[in-house]
Amino acid sequence: MSKLTPTPEAILRRLEWTVIHRLDGLLHGDYHTLFRGAGVDLADLREYEYQDDVRHIDWNVTARMQTPYVRVYNEDRDITAWFLLDLSPSVDFGSQDVKKSGISTELVTVLARMLSQHGNRVGAIMYGGKVDAVIPARCGRRQVLHILHRMLTRPALPQSDATNLTVLLRSAMQIIPRRSMVFVVSDFISRPGWVKPLAYLARRHEIVAVRLYDRLEMELPDLGLLVIQDAETGEQVFVDTHDRTFRDRFSASAARREQELRDAFRHAGVDALELATDDDLMDAILRFADLRKRRSRLAAGGTLPHHLEQ
Repeated sequence: MSKLTPTPEAILRRLEWTVIHRLDGLLHGDYHTLFRGAGVDLADLREYEYQDDVRHIDWNVTARMQTPYVRVYNEDRDITAWFLLDLSPSVDFGSQDVKKSGISTELVTVLARMLSQHGNRVGAIMYGGKVDAVIPARCGRRQVLHILHRMLTRPALPQSDATNLTVLLRSAMQIIPRRSMVFVVSDFISRPGWVKPLAYLARRHEIVAVRLYDRLEMELPDLGLLVIQDAETGEQVFVDTHDRTFRDRFSASAARREQELRDAFRHAGVDALELATDDDLMDAILRFADLRKRRSRLAAGGTLPHHLEQ
């Protein structure tokens, strides 16, 4: 790490003051909406009440009693969280001062610290062409610094074949032993075929897909003649961005990919947080908290407040 590069301690301290402390004040009781533990011990049965989670209805007892009954669990708030980190060359792109890898590092640091300061364990699986690092789940501030250090000190990857997220997701199935909260942090620029393993992973774990992107990937400005290079394969294409028809085709292709990604996350049954390189990190997490709150209300059969409706 060069002398000009901030140390993991300096980055974490900055984020603690600028983001984490402010989020603690804004989220209040929404912490458990963002990060929910899973109850495993059946404690009791009682009649269904308004806003109970319909997934907890015991249908056998309901049929016998002719009245809806729900199972009550002793809830375990301890959470083990894993970060599946796509660190392939395409993530090392950004049209402004911030790269996708930079916003990924900050988000992982903030979420890992928010979890660890409540006594939860965090771990990471890192992918760059292959799964090349596994950091076992542990708790504490030192664990957050360790993950951050490993992300910052990774050597630049040589050009290689296209990213294959299926490898990362299948490895996670074998590595993560118990039900956990899993954040898949990637730009999802990958070979096809990753939707099915993501759906399989979601059957056992609570999955959040964090999709990284840059505005320049959505729409090309008029910059004249350019050489565009694939960050992973090194393939180069000569394009004329002054051509309005070409720019329109590029935007249409990007819009189709956006819809395909949203459909894929929906099909896999996972929550998704879209994070651009120019997004305010705190606003993005608050936006995600609203999404999780909405999911919780709908799962309980309730209605949404007006500010959460789309």
